[in-house]
Amino acid sequence: MADQKPQIFELDNGTMQVKITNLGCTITSLSLPDKNGNLADVVLGFDSVEPYLNRVAPYFGAIVGRVANRIKDGKFTLNGVDYTLPVNRPPNSLHGGHKGFDIVVWEVAEYKKGEKPSITFKYRSHDGEEGYPGDLSVTATYTLTSTMTLRLDMEAVAENKATPVNLAQHTYWNLAGHNSGNILDQSVQIWGSHFTPVDQNIVPTGEILPVKGTPFDFTAEKKVGVSIHEVGLGYDHNYALDCGEEKEGLKHAAKVKDPSSSRVLDLWTNTPGMQFYTANYVNGIAGKGGAIYGKHSGLCLETQGFPNAINQPNFPSVVIQPGEKYEHTMLFEFSIE
Repeated sequence: MADQKPQIFELDNGTMQVKITNLGCTITSLSLPDKNGNLADVVLGFDSVEPYLNRVAPYFGAIVGRVANRIKDGKFTLNGVDYTLPVNRPPNSLHGGHKGFDIVVWEVAEYKKGEKPSITFKYRSHDGEEGYPGDLSVTATYTLTSTMTLRLDMEAVAENKATPVNLAQHTYWNLAGHNSGNILDQSVQIWGSHFTPVDQNIVPTGEILPVKGTPFDFTAEKKVGVSIHEVGLGYDHNYALDCGEEKEGLKHAAKVKDPSSSRVLDLWTNTPGMQFYTANYVNGIAGKGGAIYGKHSGLCLETQGFPNAINQPNFPSVVIQPGEKYEHTMLFEFSIE
């Protein structure tokens, strides 16, 4: 593969415009109309690739991997072999280690314009990279499938060794506009009647508990700010997604509504879990166009395998065997209501 430079590509179908860089397959911008036809960029991010490269902000817009979320103590055992990973968020390994998929330059394999514009990125992660076993071939394709819908298809094939794989798309959304302040007034519904409680280091304890009667209950639409003060710094929890209504073989994961613009995001996926995160650690980051992003200035809906699943036998397995393919699809369906 030729050594490619990080650059920004655009997908535009006349209604919605998305900017994505080959650095970490990162969504840097997504502009779409509100109820009055006014465009706003609903993604937290930066105007150029440098701040992403320098990790000025925590994983804004990127695909994280090889394994998203936390691996307890940065250790796991697979097929009798003990693996040790970088402890980049002590005491755990987070989002793939020191140099995860979010900070590598992916190859642009295909780039199509037209009414269903798309871009496909490829990356080959080598055996031992950030401590993980085996070579892994990864592709990610972003497509504007209709006027207001973005689809992301992620695939990974283990070439020669079994390995855990758990990719997540880490965009921080603010449907009122990236520079509009906090998201506490926006309402969220999550099709997850159970969640995985965490220890003091934000690693799941292994329990899978009902959300009913807890501040984690978003089974009915609820403003983010209603019970956020009851959950410490804010939400940063994995939900076990229910199997309910489907679209294109994907299950409904979440719905976000912004009262000011009437923008709505419906998210559909095929993963067992979803991390709901309310930008608890974002603190005065200088973003696009001079915007300053503070705490709770966006929310993440990271569909995923369960965190630390490699060390929790009762969680759905995130291991793929040699020759097997990992497949993860996300459908971001925007609307006005």
